[in-house]
Amino acid sequence: MYFIVAKFQTKPEWTDRWMDLVADFTAATRAEPGNLFFDWSRSVENENEFVVVEGFTDDGAGPHVASEHFKAAMAAMPQALASTPQIISKQVDGDGFAPMGELSVD
Repeated sequence: MYFIVAKFQTKPEWTDRWMDLVADFTAATRAEPGNLFFDWSRSVENENEFVVVEGFTDDGAGPHVASEHFKAAMAAMPQALASTPQIISKQVDGDGFAPMGELSVD
């Protein structure tokens, strides 16, 4: 599985519109056959920071980056960003999230 976390720093005037800007990209990515998850969060410490946590099958990451919706998003996002996004992208064992061993809720 490819596990990706990316942080996006938005310009203040784009912060409230960020999720609208990435809505079509998010929906298209989630519909990809190789997508396992694609989840956005907003930082509780920095209102202008959004984080996306992504998972793709081993065969799914390449088609994602080659897709038309990915290319369109990469062209649209810069207008709303204050800086270059920061990313961690690693191939890891597994195929998604699993229960946390250190904490169990009955």
